[in-house]
Amino acid sequence: MTTDDISGMGLLVARLSRGGQRLRQADRTHPWVLDTAVVVLVFLMFCLPDLLHDGVGDGDGPRRFRLAFTQLPVAGMLSLQAGLVLPLLWRRRKPVVAFGAIAAVFVLQWSLNAPLRADVALFVALYSLALHGRLRELPWACAAMAGAMALVAVRVSAAVSVWDALFFLLSTATAALTLGLMVRIRRAQLAELRERAARLEIERDQRSRLATATERTRVAREMHDIVGHNLSVIITLADAGAYATDIQPARGKEALELIGDTGRQALGELRRVLGVLRETADGRPDRPELSPQPGLGDIDALCAKVRTAGLEVVYRTSGDVDALDSGVQLTVYRIVQEALTNTLKHAATDTRVHLAILVENSRLTIRVQDSGPAAPAGAPNEEGHGLVGMRERAALYGGNVSAGPAGGGGWSVEAVLDLTPQGDDR
Repeated sequence: MTTDDISGMGLLVARLSRGGQRLRQADRTHPWVLDTAVVVLVFLMFCLPDLLHDGVGDGDGPRRFRLAFTQLPVAGMLSLQAGLVLPLLWRRRKPVVAFGAIAAVFVLQWSLNAPLRADVALFVALYSLALHGRLRELPWACAAMAGAMALVAVRVSAAVSVWDALFFLLSTATAALTLGLMVRIRRAQLAELRERAARLEIERDQRSRLATATERTRVAREMHDIVGHNLSVIITLADAGAYATDIQPARGKEALELIGDTGRQALGELRRVLGVLRETADGRPDRPELSPQPGLGDIDALCAKVRTAGLEVVYRTSGDVDALDSGVQLTVYRIVQEALTNTLKHAATDTRVHLAILVENSRLTIRVQDSGPAAPAGAPNEEGHGLVGMRERAALYGGNVSAGPAGGGGWSVEAVLDLTPQGDDR
């Protein structure tokens, strides 16, 4: 087979598929059209020849076969044909009723010993019942079908053996029943596949929305940490610089330089965070030049910046802090940054802050305690987002955060992280 033949067959299959889709769409819109078309087709193929040749027994088969049947008048033949064919109009809406009506006319017709080509309607009705009816109704229909076929086998016994006729008729009925069940199963499978595809699409959209919400939460947390801390430092430095301008101009200039450095650092971090949200024109994510995420090595610079804002910070570590992975270090840095920012907001400029990071086996503890006054009454609401952010970061490592007034005065924040690797059962 050549390439042209294969492409031609593919084009033919595509056209047939499109034609089938249009036919199914038209059938859903106007179902009566197809039902009427089936009735007309059965009439033209099976009823009309009987009317033109005056029955099946006239000129068909051996002489003894022709003489064994009754010749019906045209009016009687039309009545029986109408009883066999017209119920096919509701074969899909009421398949049991259609099958019962056709089976009754079929039995009446063969009781009169008058065969008709329109008897094929009984097989069509059985097919429709298997396809559209309820499955629990099939045994009764099969029993009625077997009885009707037995009647026909007895009537034609003059020309054909009863067992041969019964085998042929029951085989035909079985074929109609099997075809209806196969089409039914196929449609059910296609419906299930469509439902599954729709369900997967919904789940994909839900996962996409969940990922978007998670990313927004992460970006909001990063923005809060960056903007909140740096703005607190800038405001404190600006107030101190404005106060020192008239007394010590050099200190005012130094404060302005520190404000510039802090602002530039904050702007760089904001660009880094927002850069991951950009997309290029072709839809691919833009990859800006990213600076490394802060870690424990940056806490000294963080403490120095807070000291310039007027706080006295005492920082110490214990344990193998250098062995911590980058994710843990970023979490520790952000928790410390948020705690120091809250102290900077609510404590006096001469406040002393004790910062300790302790690593003991699989446990990491962060303690930030200041000697200033406890946070004002409105502080919990004001700092709520920051505390929530700290708890969310600690929860990533199975930890928790507690904050409240310290025993000897001031405010204390303590965070505990679990450094046990995930999947470790120890």
